[in-house]
Parts: sequence; structure tokens; C-alpha cells
Amino acid sequence: MFEYEFMQNAFAASGIVAVLAGVVGYFLVLRGQTFAGHALSHVGFTGATGAVLVGMSPLWGMIGFTLVAGIGMGALGEKLTGRDVAIGVILTLSLGFGLLFLHFFTAYASQATALLFGNVLGVNHDTLVVLAGLAVVSLGALAIIMRPLLFASLQPELAEAKGVSLRLVSILFLAITALAVAASTQIVGVLLVFALMVGPAAAAQNVATRLSTGVLLAAVFALGQAWLGLTLAYYTDWPTSFWITILAAGVYGLSLLGRK
Repeated sequence: MFEYEFMQNAFAASGIVAVLAGVVGYFLVLRGQTFAGHALSHVGFTGATGAVLVGMSPLWGMIGFTLVAGIGMGALGEKLTGRDVAIGVILTLSLGFGLLFLHFFTAYASQATALLFGNVLGVNHDTLVVLAGLAVVSLGALAIIMRPLLFASLQPELAEAKGVSLRLVSILFLAITALAVAASTQIVGVLLVFALMVGPAAAAQNVATRLSTGVLLAAVFALGQAWLGLTLAYYTDWPTSFWITILAAGVYGLSLLGRK
């Protein structure tokens, strides 16, 4: 299967995105912000469909909308009170606009399906470069804010008392999450982002007791699911996203047996 250029691109793209999604997803689960990640994926769909309607690349529309939405959600702060309600309002508003854009999107039905469920086999070299850039920027930014992010995630009251700005940390982290979500949708689509961002991370937290081990396992689980899913899709001719989601569910189920 590696004789085909589209398979080479697919393995490279899924590898880059899987590592990014696994690492960022670990902290997303740790902070209890999976609902925000779910909302960002739907916001990205609205941005992508809107971008196509005005003649832009759907990827850049998705990146722009998710980034703005991530910063907006982060500005809501760390307090749970009212945060999920505000995120829900943003989610429903974006879905409303997405429905409107989809109404005018009928001429691009295949593109709409790819946005919803992913199309890793259609990744070209230019998209691969963009995904690599997103991964470098996101992981680099995550490394920079790692210490205050952990402090704010595990001991928010103490971190705030020590002068850590919880709002700033939240804004920066959700901006990073937005970039990871935009990248992940290129592989599994808007509706199945959890397969790469939440499944491997949740499984890693079930079996690992150390932070470094958990982050590494989340990346390894996501990478294994992406590459094995591609391989199974090639030999069965079933959708890649289907196999990735099945593998994610399977790994998470097995992790429950080994929970520490």
C-alpha cells in the first residue's frame, strides 16, 4: 500500500495529527473540558462551510473559526458556573449558522461529507505541510505553558493565590486545543473528533499513574489507532474513520480493565 502516494500522505498526516491530538487531548480530559473540544469541532464545521461559500480553503476557515471560538471560550475563565451554558450557546449558534451554510452548500456535497466524517486519503502535500505547521506551533506553545497549565489544572485555587492567571491559561490552552481540533477534523471529521482527542487520552489516564507516562501513552494510543485504522481501511475498503473510532472504543474499553 505504500507504493501509492496518497497512502504515504495519509500515513504521514494521520501520524502528525494523532500525536498532536493525543497530547493535547490528555490535558483536555485532565481539565474536564471535553465539552469545549466537542463544541470547537462544530464551530470548525461552520467556518469550513462558510469559507467554501466565499471561495476560500475550508481548512483555513476551520482554523480561523475554531481559534476565535477557543479564545472566546477560554475567556470565560476556569469557573464551572455558567461556563458550560455559555459554551452550549456558542455550540448551538455555530450549528445554526452551519445549517444555513449547508443549505447553500449542496453543490459541494462530497466536501461536506468529508468535513463531517474526514477524508484522510484525500490529503495532499500542501495540506500535509499545513498540518505539520499546526502540530509544531501547538506542541511548542503547549510546552511553553506546561507548568502553569498543570498548576491551574490540578490546584486552581492555589495557583490563583500564587499569581497564576487562570483566565490567561484557559485562553492559551483552548487556543491550542482549537488548532488541534482543526487538524483532527482532516483525519476523522467534525463528528468523530473525540475518537482521536478523547478516547486515547482517557484510556491513557486509566492505566498510567505518572503524568509523563500518561501523555506518552495518549500519543502512542492515538498513533496506533490512526495507523492501524488506515491499514484496515486499505484491506477492507471500509471507511478509515470507522476503523479509528472502533479501535478508540476498544482501547478505552480495555483500559477500564487495567485502571489504576
